[in-house]
Amino acid sequence: MAPADKTGLLETVAAAPELRTPDRTEAFLDSLPVSELASMWCALQRVSRRDQAGSIWAIKLYFDHLPHRLPQAALDLVLEVLKTEADKPTVMQLNDKFLLALLCAHGPDVIARIEREAAHNDRLRWLLGGVHGDPDDPLMPRIARIADSEAWQADHLAQRTPREPLDCASMSVTELAHAWVEQYSKSERDQDDNLFTIMDFERDLREDDPDGMIDLILEILNIESNPVLLALLAAGPLEDVISSGTIDRIEHEARINQRFRDLLGGVWYYRASDELKTRLDALVGESRW
Repeated sequence: MAPADKTGLLETVAAAPELRTPDRTEAFLDSLPVSELASMWCALQRVSRRDQAGSIWAIKLYFDHLPHRLPQAALDLVLEVLKTEADKPTVMQLNDKFLLALLCAHGPDVIARIEREAAHNDRLRWLLGGVHGDPDDPLMPRIARIADSEAWQADHLAQRTPREPLDCASMSVTELAHAWVEQYSKSERDQDDNLFTIMDFERDLREDDPDGMIDLILEILNIESNPVLLALLAAGPLEDVISSGTIDRIEHEARINQRFRDLLGGVWYYRASDELKTRLDALVGESRW
């Protein structure tokens, strides 16, 4: 199935009324053939983070929970994706979240089947090359014996290396804001080390130049209105930069900028000092998300 066809399938399923509650979502998707589930999972890897809301989010949670609920069905899906999906960056997403979750939750129940399948499945051996865990875990030596770690590491390095590495220190606030939106909008499939460059720069700003961090937050607000990204902005950079040293600036910006004041509604500050809580409560009021 071509990528466009898979995306269409995902959109069709996401619009189904059966996805209105988690229980109905599970019952509906559990009934689908593994081939359709594999196509949906692959399509989901191409959905940008900004579009992961509503029923798309419900489908994402379904797949996140599948390795914990139905280990054999989850392994069926892994094998189906390996068999049918040609796009390597998409297939690589099986490793970090899906296969690792399956092994952590139900490793003893699935390892024998994985070993049997790996005996004649080069792609499975390649995928297992990215599995890392506690060296004292008795499963790790068994996985190491069948995993093609060298091939996986080469592909992982290629996937993580950006074509144009960011140089945040040389960028203007406007350029940084656009870069932040671009990096955080990407699906996990399309993320590379530029995201970690942005995250490291955020940390440096927060520690060394908190006013600069607030300047960046305000600039992002000027160019972005997507609720998913704004939730990330509130729960990440804004929440992290609020302190006794920045609260005066926070109050000033909230008084003159309603969108900034609204963004404070997505910040959780229950660990803050009593004085800071009181001042933030006065700003947020009834606007908590």
